[in-house]
Formats: sequence, C-alpha cells, structure tokens
Amino acid sequence: MINSDEILERAAQLKAAGRPFALATVVRAESPTAAKPGAKAVVTQEGEILGWIGGGCAQPAVLKTARQALRDGQAQLIRVSPQETSVAQPGIVDFGMSCHSGGTLDIFIDPVVARPSLAIVGGSPTAQALSSLADKAGFAVHVAAPNGAAALFPDARQVIDGFGLDAFECGVPSFVVVATQGKRDEAALVAALSLDARYLAFVASDRKAEKIKAGLIAGGHSAQQVHAIVSPVGIDIAAVTPEEVAVSILAALVRERRTRELENADKATATSLPSAERDATDSAASSCCGGDQVQAIAEPTGQSSCCDADNASPGSSKIIAVPTAAAGCCGATDAESDTMSRPLGRSRP
Repeated sequence: MINSDEILERAAQLKAAGRPFALATVVRAESPTAAKPGAKAVVTQEGEILGWIGGGCAQPAVLKTARQALRDGQAQLIRVSPQETSVAQPGIVDFGMSCHSGGTLDIFIDPVVARPSLAIVGGSPTAQALSSLADKAGFAVHVAAPNGAAALFPDARQVIDGFGLDAFECGVPSFVVVATQGKRDEAALVAALSLDARYLAFVASDRKAEKIKAGLIAGGHSAQQVHAIVSPVGIDIAAVTPEEVAVSILAALVRERRTRELENADKATATSLPSAERDATDSAASSCCGGDQVQAIAEPTGQSSCCDADNASPGSSKIIAVPTAAAGCCGATDAESDTMSRPLGRSRP
C-alpha cells in the first residue's frame, strides 16, 4: 500500500517538473468503505492515479472531477454514495453510484497547476516591467541579460549574466520573449532559437523584425524556426510606455497559455477513452458503478468484483472496461474485459 509520504513526494516531483495534477483526499467516510479519512491519491492530467481513495465506484468520479478541476482551476468536494441525496447540499457535487458496498465517501479534490516558465532575454525597461507583471500573473520568470543585475529583476526566480540560456534552471521554458530592444538583438535571438521553445516572441517593429529574420535565415538558421518567431508581439492596445508594452505582451502570453491548457485538456480527455470503449457507451449494458455516468470501472488489483470495495485490500489499481455483453459488472466473472494502463471515461468528462 502506498503511504502518504510517497504520495506527497510524488506530488512534489510533479510540481517541480511543471506537470499539473490534482490531490484527492478522503475527508469523510461512512462504512462500509475501503478508503478511510485521510487517504490520499495524486491524479495526473493524463488520468493516472497514485494512491488509494476507494474502489470501482469512487475512482471514475474522482477522475472526472479531477479533469474538470485541472481545466478550470477550481477545487471540488464530491460525495460518492449509493444514492444521490434528494436535496442538493451547497458546495458538494453528488455522485449517486449504485455499488453493493453501500458506503459513502466525501473526497476533496484540489488542482495543482504548476507555473509555466517564462524566459525574458534582455535588460530593457520593457523586460523589467514584463518580469514584474508576469510574476504576478502566475509565470515563473527567468531572465538573461548582459551585465544583468538581479536588482533590476526583483521578481525573477533566476537572473543570469549574458545569453548562455542553457544555464536556465527551468530547462526549456514554456515561453521566451526577447526584449533587448536594440542591444544585441540578433545575438539574443540566436541564443533563444537554440532553446527550441514552443513559443518565441521578439519585441520589435514589423520592419525591424523582418530585417533581422532575413539575416538569421541567411546565416543558416532554419527558415521554419525563424518564421515562427512572433513579432511584433502583444495585443494591440496602442501602448506607448514600457509598462504599457509589457501589459500588451503579458496579455498575449496569457491568451497563449490558456489556449494551450484547453487544448491539452481536450487531448487528454479524447485519448483517455479508446474507440472500443466509446462504442460501449452506446450499448444497453448497465454497470453497478454508475451506468451512463461512467463507462469504466477502476478496481483494486486482485479484487473479485468492482462492487466489493470493502472486501478489497487497498493497493495498486487497474481500470477495466465494462463488457458490453455483460448484464452488469457484479458477478460477471465470465465476461471478457480488457485491462487498460490508463483510466477510461466518457469522451468528454
């Protein structure tokens, strides 16, 4: 059985790696239940569960809620019980699951979305303003500038002298903004291109950007990589001062960040349900774990039935697809099920 220390250590590793996850904690239990108050599990964005927060009825509800929490950043308190309560209780999302165990679990699900890393190259006034604003907007800021004084970037996590960007502690940053503004622009862009970051922006006018891009291509840099440089950068707000330009750039970064998060959440949801199980959602087969709410059952390894959670030995879990030909998962020991390495669910949680 995985203890709380291992789970919290894994959570710390995911946070350090910048990978989003949710921490699920059982806060209340009415017997009979396999999980007890204080039981914890880490749920990754890909739908992996590390820990133990209940059997076949609890896990689909936790997975669905964790995905939603990672999408909108809002913590949730859910209740998994034999029947939905007739009167909704404020602040509790009720999952009525018809499991034979008959127990009730209240589980708190807290999303932890790591700060995306932003590398700012250059020591211009715009770079300084962007560093301060981006930190407040939830970015982990790293700065590289010639003769860069840490005092100019008090909100940055790291300030390095020069353009040796391989010294960044964050590895390949999520976002890179070159804001040299006339001081070694091309050298800064060459260094930034070496990072091969997904998003690279250059603070410059159209004319200046095109001239420098042409020079980079003539110097042997990949035309595809150079043309991907975003310049001019920022949302048009008729900015004039360095601080206003920084606001414009930050707005563009936030838009890119949130768009990515939505795309990643949609991809994670789509890939969590293979085609065979998507087809199964249209079948008439019913399941003891929630019928049309969930199409997959997570059960402890070695458990004889998804409904006997209270008789199981807590430990590692596996996810099985409910067989379409089976009348239900309870007692369907002769049915053939595919064991999956990732949780299954509806195409959109």
